[in-house]
Amino acid sequence: MDNTSKHAPQEMEQFLPGDGLGGNTKYKIQPRKDTEQALNQSDYDPFAERQNEHPTTDSETLTHLLKASLGTGILSMPIAFMYSGIIMGIFATILTALICTHCSYVLVKCGHKLYYKARRSKMSFAEIAEVAFLNGPKWCRGFAPVAKFSILFGLFLTYFGTCSVYTVIVAKNFEQVINHWTGTEMNSRLLIASFLIPLILLSWIPNLKYLAPVSMVANVFMGLGLGITFYYLVQDLPSIETRSYVSWSTMPAFFSISIFAMEAIGVVMPLENNMENPRHFLGICGVLSQGMSGVTLIYMFLGFLGYLRYGDATGESITLNLPVHEWPAQAVKVLIALAVYCTFGLQFYVCLEIVWDSIKDKCTKRPIMVNYVLRTVLVTAAVGLAVAVPTIAPFMGLIGAFCFSILGLIFPVFIEIVTHWDTGFGPFNWIIWKNIVICICGVAALIFGSNSAIQDILKLYAPAASVPEEVVAGIS
Repeated sequence: MDNTSKHAPQEMEQFLPGDGLGGNTKYKIQPRKDTEQALNQSDYDPFAERQNEHPTTDSETLTHLLKASLGTGILSMPIAFMYSGIIMGIFATILTALICTHCSYVLVKCGHKLYYKARRSKMSFAEIAEVAFLNGPKWCRGFAPVAKFSILFGLFLTYFGTCSVYTVIVAKNFEQVINHWTGTEMNSRLLIASFLIPLILLSWIPNLKYLAPVSMVANVFMGLGLGITFYYLVQDLPSIETRSYVSWSTMPAFFSISIFAMEAIGVVMPLENNMENPRHFLGICGVLSQGMSGVTLIYMFLGFLGYLRYGDATGESITLNLPVHEWPAQAVKVLIALAVYCTFGLQFYVCLEIVWDSIKDKCTKRPIMVNYVLRTVLVTAAVGLAVAVPTIAPFMGLIGAFCFSILGLIFPVFIEIVTHWDTGFGPFNWIIWKNIVICICGVAALIFGSNSAIQDILKLYAPAASVPEEVVAGIS
């Protein structure tokens, strides 16, 4: 506010940017200015200053992104199409992908702008939120520590739980195959515990650079599994006229499944922070756009063909519709289990980065040894949780519905608003209106996703219900 102003600042003056001309303050949202060029011409270049001992190439980052987005949630897309209708499902999948991709894009874009303001070469999701709020209008600066802690807590809770669920998924898929061929019932907890050593060895891969080949192997396994699944889906396809085109009443269930299947907000900044050329992450032909375009097409094709093939008999996981007595169907389970095992390292990296960043300044004597001890302890805790609660998946569905809707959709738009507060929100304030729509989608995803997860929990513990196999197939 102008120093020549003679009146005390009123309450609304703390919340609205003004131009302070001639002692009279006019409150309006300024048209957005192009500050990107000015920032790039400063004496500090965060991308030149960034130092990574083992930077990842564009192709390696794309591999990680594909693996993070192509989780087991893709197997639930056929039933999502059953909820939306076979034609509406195509457009709804594209819409969901656009929203999720845009929120990731916004997060990275704001991060690139804040690198110059904070004079830092890299930042995590939580640090971007903290710096954005600290550099935003006065009314939001006090929320910076709360925003950082909320994001760190939500990410750790979600991805640590996902690691436990992935352990259960791997064990359950192998258990089904073993039981089929041996005719004996294996102890689920014992089988889960047997994966402790392989998972610890996977977690010891030092960085994302060396983890890229593992993600590539995971993509190959998932691709082979999906390829066999597509083989079953294209057999004896009925006419599209036999399927519902649009189902408005169950559309919320579609978005509940698709958003949490596609969402990968937790790995976006770790991937960008480790890139050799961070600017290549964004853009029309950037790594993010390439990865999410491919993911969207695969989700769309599997959902369309799965619902077209099985109709109202579509299972919550498409693998449940495959004939279990045929060896190709058994191969699908093994391949998907191996793909999930290889993906464990990428999900685990998010948890490791959060904990290690909070303690590394205190571990200056033997940091490498402490880091590997931390990896071992975290994996042991995740496997221990899976052994103690092998039915953890529906509970993680509830946590995922809560965390991903807030972290993946709502937080990025708030970060964008406070980041651009001083430069305006574009013609007709289109950024504000766009973010209002995304917030509505986030709240809807929170409500309907939580409701769906609670129903799964109630089904699981209903007296007459047995534990369904598909309960471990809904976490991406």
